[in-house]
Amino acid sequence: QVQLVESGGGLVQPGGSLRLSCAASGGTFRSYGMGWFRQAAGKGREFVAAISWTGRSTGYADSVKGRFSISRDNAKNTVYLQMNSLKPEDTAVYYCAATSSSYSERARTYEYWGQGTQVTVSS
Repeated sequence: QVQLVESGGGLVQPGGSLRLSCAASGGTFRSYGMGWFRQAAGKGREFVAAISWTGRSTGYADSVKGRFSISRDNAKNTVYLQMNSLKPEDTAVYYCAATSSSYSERARTYEYWGQGTQVTVSS
């Protein structure tokens, strides 16, 4: 069993930045592909970014490409999501997830999920 705990969410003005962190425990972190997903109020969950076991492969939703960056530190069992140039439409609950696949952008392949952290972009 893998436990995931997100942190770093909050309220930020449009154009601002936030860095989300996701700390993993209870499993072999380096064996899991990791992803970030988000869910805005009244909408379905959507893919944001993913990173492979080794960190060599990454992928992003078109809506965040060039603004968000995913990374991982296997020594610290942590995955990060650096979010820059934030827009009001980025407002959502952000979830960290782990998959036993080496890499995936599909939510259904992720076995473990965190509780989520709220990101609100507003002036």
